[in-house]
Amino acid sequence: MQRVTKHFFILLNILLLFSIASPLQAQSYKDLKFKPLEFKPPPVDRVELANGMILFLAEDHELPIVNISAKIRTGGIYEPADKVGLAELTGIVMRTGGTQSRTPEEINEELEFMASTIETSIEDESGSAGLFTLKKNLDKSLEIFADILMHPAFDKDKVELAKAKALEAIRRRNDSPQGIAQREFQKLIYGKTHPLARTTEVETINNISRDDMVDFHKKYFHPNTILLGITGDFNKAEMIEKIEKVFAGWEKVNVDYPEVPPVDTQVKSTIALFDKDINQANIIIGHLGTKITNPDYPALRILDEILGGGGFTSRLYKKVRNDEGLAYGIYSNFEAGLRDYGTFEVVLQTKTESTREAVDAVIDQIKRLTQTEVSDEELQVAKDQYMNSFVFRFDTRSKIVQRKMLYEYYGLPADFLEKFRDKVLNVTKADVLRVAQQYLHPDNLVIMVVGDRSKIEKDLASLGPVTILSKS
Repeated sequence: MQRVTKHFFILLNILLLFSIASPLQAQSYKDLKFKPLEFKPPPVDRVELANGMILFLAEDHELPIVNISAKIRTGGIYEPADKVGLAELTGIVMRTGGTQSRTPEEINEELEFMASTIETSIEDESGSAGLFTLKKNLDKSLEIFADILMHPAFDKDKVELAKAKALEAIRRRNDSPQGIAQREFQKLIYGKTHPLARTTEVETINNISRDDMVDFHKKYFHPNTILLGITGDFNKAEMIEKIEKVFAGWEKVNVDYPEVPPVDTQVKSTIALFDKDINQANIIIGHLGTKITNPDYPALRILDEILGGGGFTSRLYKKVRNDEGLAYGIYSNFEAGLRDYGTFEVVLQTKTESTREAVDAVIDQIKRLTQTEVSDEELQVAKDQYMNSFVFRFDTRSKIVQRKMLYEYYGLPADFLEKFRDKVLNVTKADVLRVAQQYLHPDNLVIMVVGDRSKIEKDLASLGPVTILSKS
């Protein structure tokens, strides 16, 4: 019997060896075949509390930790035009400025002792807050987290420190050519006074007072303006009870949000040059993008993968960088805005002397997509690449929960994530050509260049009138 068992295991090991080695026997990497990755996100529970706060909960007992992230209905788009920077500074000083019952130093010491972290911030279209803690320190950490959200003190010294850092950032913002190109491109696309493009200035920062921050927080921070995503080692019922306890007495309030002007969708052809004494040109070429609710967005994602979003396999990378040698780095991004329109951008850096040639090469690749269908191989590679990266964007419960919160925040369907994947898989070559012809405008582009004016302006002028942007 022992002999039979021994032979059985030898045979089993040989079969396993062959099954494992089969991919290695392929003659080329192109011969390797793998099963499509499956995407089955874990369930996430959605609970709305009596005070209007919405919770997204996903238990994960692998490690004794808890992650909590808040998304708050606020943003820089709601700040007054003469106080640009107010929202960002409010988000910073909420965390650094203590609470009505704890000094900044006490909060830092307590969190450090427990190895917990709490961060807050406010971006253009939303506010954020995050708590990471060990399970054993959850109660105390959660108490501080709620205290910061409800009762920030906005310590005067911390307010002045945050303003000083903002002014220093303004002083240094022209140090980075890429930063200049992005900032000025956004202004050309949206208009320099639109909330999605306007920038902080010395005057707007100086206009901001501690009282402004107190008022901004008072207006936008209420339980019914907050989505809370919770993942980690906890029991759902117990966690809901803890959340209700630490936020007890915080009443819901109807917020009157200022109207945000819609984006002007008329495509405006512009060539702009920012003079900077550097030996290469930083270029962004593009126009307005689309909204995430656009039913053509899945096809636009695949189009973008083929054009320049797909890295080494994209047309821009292979043609403009590898074949023509006209770019150090190059990529495209056809962005879908969540609230309003995003932007379509091709970003590259090239030698000063080859600026015009690089611009021509990019425009040529954009035109080609509008003229003929992509190949079967390009379509399949783009789908595989996008879907494989898609799966790894949601490889933790925390990422899944945050994505669910994002969709709720912008009023998208709860199953948007799952359905979007299926729509991408169904995109055809005809779809890609159709959306290229509808949404790409190679004859009506915004071309933003940062580089040496004395060596670039003449070449750019052969494309059309060049606007020289002033240094600010």
